[in-house]
Amino acid sequence: MSEQSHQPEHSGESITVMRVEPIYDTGIVVTSTAQEPGGKLADRHSAYHDNISPPLQWTSVPDAKAWAIIVEDPDAPRELPFVHWMIWNIEGGLTALPEAIGNVPDPVTPQGAVQGRNDMGGYGWFGPRPPQGHGVHRYYFQVFALSDRIEMGPESSLEEILNALKARTLAKGEMMATYEAPAAQ
Repeated sequence: MSEQSHQPEHSGESITVMRVEPIYDTGIVVTSTAQEPGGKLADRHSAYHDNISPPLQWTSVPDAKAWAIIVEDPDAPRELPFVHWMIWNIEGGLTALPEAIGNVPDPVTPQGAVQGRNDMGGYGWFGPRPPQGHGVHRYYFQVFALSDRIEMGPESSLEEILNALKARTLAKGEMMATYEAPAAQ
């Protein structure tokens, strides 16, 4: 197999959105102006460049009291998908997040939101950084409309958040973006 046709090894576990059954059958449409034609996430959002969170927009869901977003890469060369972002308790009336939310557990915007740790150990967003020569990776931006806030702190694990999502998800949706390591200089 040539280096150019290399496909990433996939993790053995499903991403979070596949493990949560919502109350409503209606889905959520998730979009981002940071996604280029063809699906690639703009370079400024990758950890190879500026490593800032992308702006997101989603459709509203009646009765949503809060939102949660989880971004995972199932193409990471490891057993579990790589968690790039966990943010929850986004106020239910919102249907968008701005670009460049600070990488702190309690961001200024959106007020009241909580950011958990990504798989690099920091709070908030850690942008795509697939290994050189590993091919195109997929990044799933998963949005969950919740019937109530999640009363958990920033040290909560993905499994703890998943269990909370299972009990509170009204509707869910996702956007898949792609990214590949820049060519070695």
